[in-house]
Amino acid sequence: MFSPSQDDVRRFFCTAYRKQRGGELLSPMEAIAADWIAEHPEYHAELADADTALAAHYTVEEGRTNPFLHLSMHLSIAEQLSVDQPRGIKQAFELLAARHGSAHEAQHALMECLGEMLWASQRSGLPPDGEAYIDCVRRRATSR
Repeated sequence: MFSPSQDDVRRFFCTAYRKQRGGELLSPMEAIAADWIAEHPEYHAELADADTALAAHYTVEEGRTNPFLHLSMHLSIAEQLSVDQPRGIKQAFELLAARHGSAHEAQHALMECLGEMLWASQRSGLPPDGEAYIDCVRRRATSR
């Protein structure tokens, strides 16, 4: 299993952004990352300077969103949807996207469910609960 460090993740996104801007050949994963980076122009300045990105700290107290965490969640969700894992996430996401009228906005709503599942897993010491995750997405897709 691949377990990148924080610096590895930041370098990956900065490199994907640099290569995309320069018209260089992207690996398949870099191409997916570049697509999500394009959806988030608010992160472009941070991604353009790898040295600053490596040194940056993102704290709740500062009210700064961590662009690397956000983009990593987009990649994770894209992978989940491509293989429908946990089983049923693709259908639940499609319901959510129909409700939001935007796959991007649906991913942001799904991110909240993913974050809740991971938080609950860390807090309880139990493995992530895929069914609870899918239920959360379905509730967001069907609640008024």
